[in-house]
Amino acid sequence: MALAAPKPERRYTYRDYLKWHDNERWELIGGEAYSMTPAPSRRHQMLVGNIFAALHAYFRDKTCEVYVAPFDVRLPAAGEDPDEASNVVQPDIVVVCDQAKLDDRGCLGAPDLVVEVVSPGTAKKDMAEKLELYEQAGVKEYWIVHPGDETVMVFCAGEDGRYGRHKMYGKEDKLAATIFPELVIELADVFVKSGDRGQA
Repeated sequence: MALAAPKPERRYTYRDYLKWHDNERWELIGGEAYSMTPAPSRRHQMLVGNIFAALHAYFRDKTCEVYVAPFDVRLPAAGEDPDEASNVVQPDIVVVCDQAKLDDRGCLGAPDLVVEVVSPGTAKKDMAEKLELYEQAGVKEYWIVHPGDETVMVFCAGEDGRYGRHKMYGKEDKLAATIFPELVIELADVFVKSGDRGQA
């Protein structure tokens, strides 16, 4: 039986997370619960769909797999029981190349690529808490998509595992993934507005 929503003063684990209402979406970062409701805007979902379509097409005949939210990614600390993990996130899109990390619950361990589309209520979390979490967890590449100014910030881990200075791409650019050199996405196709489709 599902439990009530988490309380802000408590620290939670994946074991707690599994007991919450199925019709509510949450993330855990450092044991702190973040609500994923209300649902994202239509523009947000359109951008997620456009990027997912490009990634899905690229990885169609490859061993890496692409998933779109809601999809649980558990990021336990070193030596931590996965059921006691205090970091459980639902990125907008993930690419996972290590099949051993995938199970019926989602992904256990760091995806190779994470994409987050910023919403007004998630900007700080995506650009601060999640940036730090993904770096520490070993996510090789992290894209932060800004719908308002139609840009994408790309962070890539160096040999020391740290994210260096990010690369910035605009709507007129081609985004070239660092860890997948042949993956190139036309951002004009990503940021196209629904009314623009089909126009010359």
